[in-house]
Amino acid sequence: MPLCADVARRLLASGAVQLRPHDPFTWASGLLSPIYCDNRIAFSYPQVRDFLKEALRERAKEFAPFDAIAGVATAGIAPAVLLADALRLPFAYVRSQAKAHGLRNRIEGVLQPGQRVLLIEDLVSTGSSSLSAAEVLQEAGCTVVGVLAIFQYGLEKATTAFMAKGIPLQTLTDYPALLREAISAGYIDEQDLHLLEQWRQNPDGWGALYA
Repeated sequence: MPLCADVARRLLASGAVQLRPHDPFTWASGLLSPIYCDNRIAFSYPQVRDFLKEALRERAKEFAPFDAIAGVATAGIAPAVLLADALRLPFAYVRSQAKAHGLRNRIEGVLQPGQRVLLIEDLVSTGSSSLSAAEVLQEAGCTVVGVLAIFQYGLEKATTAFMAKGIPLQTLTDYPALLREAISAGYIDEQDLHLLEQWRQNPDGWGALYA
């Protein structure tokens, strides 16, 4: 089984990804969505965690060489720690905002100017959190070799944003692979598939179906 299909299957089976085309989720942004992804759930299961660690290690080879691993807080911390440990490399993470006390850091951990850093995210939707973290690392004098995430929705907004910043993006699996596996395993039917595909083509307008 191809890696992207295997990862999708495990995310679905663990409950890390849930599909509700007829009872959509509301994201923090207010966007209505038929899919919700929380890869932190997958790390609760040792076998899935071990599998994802090895998958990240394999895919990370595409970004070599690099000197350190950084995670995007908070959900990107766990996969970043796993990968840094597997590769025996330094680890740090990037906060969404500086702390209001102490050293007021946005980067937690030790990174040196000039280091080549691979940034790890759990999932990519619009790409804004990943690219914000990348900018923080660049301002600290690091070179961001790319972003590696477990899953991406494949939204055009994210594709455009990463291209504009010149930062490569790779993921273990993506939305089309997830839908193929969901159909194959019986999580959704053909009618559901149509609704799910409509959402990815027009995520901002899709919620009008439920207005």
